[in-house]
Amino acid sequence: MSKKTVSDVDPSVLAGRSVLVRADLNVPLDNGEVADDQRIRASVPTLRLLSDAGARVILLSHLGRPKGAPDPAYSLAPVARYLAGLLGRPVRFVPVPAGPEAESAVAEMKDGDVVLLENTRFLPGDTKNDGELAATWAKLGDLFVNDAFGTAHRAHASTAGLAEAMKALGGEAVAGLLLAKELRFLGDALADPERPFVAILGGAKISGKIEVIDALLPRVDRLLVGGAMANTFFRALGLETGASLVEEDRIQVAKETLERAGDRLILPVDCVVAADIVEGSATRVVERSAVQAGDRIADIGPTTRAMFGREVAGARTIVWNGPMGVFEVDLFAEGTVALAEAVAAACDGGATAVVGGGDSAAAARRAGVADRITHISTGGGASLEFLAGDELPGVAALTERS
Repeated sequence: MSKKTVSDVDPSVLAGRSVLVRADLNVPLDNGEVADDQRIRASVPTLRLLSDAGARVILLSHLGRPKGAPDPAYSLAPVARYLAGLLGRPVRFVPVPAGPEAESAVAEMKDGDVVLLENTRFLPGDTKNDGELAATWAKLGDLFVNDAFGTAHRAHASTAGLAEAMKALGGEAVAGLLLAKELRFLGDALADPERPFVAILGGAKISGKIEVIDALLPRVDRLLVGGAMANTFFRALGLETGASLVEEDRIQVAKETLERAGDRLILPVDCVVAADIVEGSATRVVERSAVQAGDRIADIGPTTRAMFGREVAGARTIVWNGPMGVFEVDLFAEGTVALAEAVAAACDGGATAVVGGGDSAAAARRAGVADRITHISTGGGASLEFLAGDELPGVAALTERS
């Protein structure tokens, strides 16, 4: 990686320094308690490295979409309590994201202390990449560590803006351990994959993923497509899709992609269909050519699961982003869970697999195989944009390595 990382900083100079860390602590809460701690745990190595070295760690993060104003439902207070347990040391929560109260809390810090400021998105200037807000944060420290891969594809004041503001003040902006790890795994998969290289894309729409398909097709040996996005490809083949989700304005794009891809792009050959995509619905397994007018395609069928499983079993490098069906409904989760199990089995056999965040990560955890997969990303959107070859503003703004 061409950008500096926290590993490039001499640990002996960290003691007594105020270090701003942008983490991605955007986790689901249930009745005010953390419901899924994956992203918090992923941030711990960087925070522990800095705190153990005696740095004064000022932690920034967003949570949810509070629309630029304080909202108790999106407070980071529960995250501060949870993080303290993981770190084994106090984490002081400051109920404002910036201003005099935050400045006073930072001034009172001692070496090794960790302070978590309130949700950055309680301020409208964060998502607008407001330069004054970024400068306000930058003045709190003399080193910025971006460890929030999940927001690296957004130019916000607490990510790209803070990096630029820190450099303008003469400091450095470096990648944290998690951000560097994410970029290494994704970069290696694209730049020098061990072959066969199999990519798997799922989810609802090809919008936003057509660029990923275009970027991956020249690199992969096989591209497996499932989920509702496969429906648009079915229509491009002239097949009936019933009442299923289809992007009508993308059918021609799908047709051109199929012509360009040849046998590298593999679509499902059978589907699980139902009249309604809810628990308890009556389901049928049909060939893709036998979908009827009232059917809704909700999952890949058993023949497709076996076919995709064989492709995955023979792979040495796997990139997966997106579920194979409506996996949040138990009745239609079997295809996604089967794929997660196939990816884990390939990893057991020595393959390298990088699983995108969001639904794919949730599917791996739901299948109970997350600990067997090489790397599960903390950023679904960021990993998609990286795979599409887009520049990530939160990375581009970091200090270059000499």
